[in-house]
Amino acid sequence: MQKIDFKDAVESLISSDSRYAGDAYYFLQEVLTQAVDKHYKETGGEDRHVGGEELLEVFRARAKKKFGPMAISVFEEWGINSCEDIGEMVFNLIDVGAFGKSEQDCREDFSGGYDFKEAFVTPFLPVSKREKEKRPGSRHQ
Repeated sequence: MQKIDFKDAVESLISSDSRYAGDAYYFLQEVLTQAVDKHYKETGGEDRHVGGEELLEVFRARAKKKFGPMAISVFEEWGINSCEDIGEMVFNLIDVGAFGKSEQDCREDFSGGYDFKEAFVTPFLPVSKREKEKRPGSRHQ
């Protein structure tokens, strides 16, 4: 499938599937670019495909840096509530020709990644609240 302009891809997706906001797709594009650049620097220029697990880790780091404690609120506004949602967005972009994929890529690569509360809320809690969140029998687990 021929790649299409990213803006056109996003407009097409949000008109046919309103689960995710346009800004969510643009953020995902930033994440993919950062993942590719990171890999390129780490390997000394080797061009390689970015898999789901790697993309999820860059997504988490980029979100914490860009949005800080507001990340979870931003994602809820955009319709992203889990790693599976990130996978759905990736495959939406693949389906319209904006992202490429290897034969090994599948939606399951994004299943069970990490818990959004743990990734985007807990790191910003005061230390005393983080300790309570981790205790066995805590209401917040």
